[in-house]
Amino acid sequence: MSNKQPHTNKEKLFKGIRLLAFSLPLIFIGPAVLFSAFNNQDKFLFIPILILALVILFLAMWLIFLGIKNIVSGFFDD
Repeated sequence: MSNKQPHTNKEKLFKGIRLLAFSLPLIFIGPAVLFSAFNNQDKFLFIPILILALVILFLAMWLIFLGIKNIVSGFFDD
């Protein structure tokens, strides 16, 4: 009977940490751009800036999801 200990997959763990690190600036940039867009609703660039802000926010959420998924996978997968 071998007592096999599970090991952490360091590549997946570091990939998840890297994804979370890439999402960190987007977490702050997205709401700032969104705030700027709503403060300038009467300007002609309102719609493009609003779309850009929403893309940044969704990208930040997606990167956070992928980062957490990779970290959990690195800890618990064989």
